[in-house]
Amino acid sequence: MNYLLLNTSLALIWMMVTGQFTPPNLLAGFIVGYVTLFLAQRVIGKTSYFGKTLQAVGFLLYFLRELVVANVRVAIDVLSPRQRMQPRVVAIPLDAKTDFEITLVANLISLTPGTLSLDVSDDRRTLYIHVMHAPDVESVRHQIKYGLEQRVLALMRSSAANAERAPESAHEN
Repeated sequence: MNYLLLNTSLALIWMMVTGQFTPPNLLAGFIVGYVTLFLAQRVIGKTSYFGKTLQAVGFLLYFLRELVVANVRVAIDVLSPRQRMQPRVVAIPLDAKTDFEITLVANLISLTPGTLSLDVSDDRRTLYIHVMHAPDVESVRHQIKYGLEQRVLALMRSSAANAERAPESAHEN
């Protein structure tokens, strides 16, 4: 059973019942539907939907924070009479394997001001990005690899797939 579809249906029913077709009411309906489904787990069966939903909210908050920090950094640099840029092209080794995972990581990097995805190697193991502020290449690489990429992969992959990959990525560190 697709719990996201069921939760969305409950949110739409909520909007129809209340008669208010506004985004805040849709969000309220989604929350009411989420709580209802959570309480009904014994009847409808256990699912990873609730954990993944919380994980998605956590990722959204993480990405919004990174977006705000990057915007402030770029704004300060643009408005400052002294240039603080230290541009670099950085190679990021990828744990992302599928085209969708690689594309998602690359696009999220490009959405953040001050960074731009340039290319993926032919073997799809390395992502090349341009960074506007990179005084330390290793810290940039670490922040993207173990911040953004790992959060995206944890969100996209099932728990079983993450458990299988854990020993492999421990040897890479």
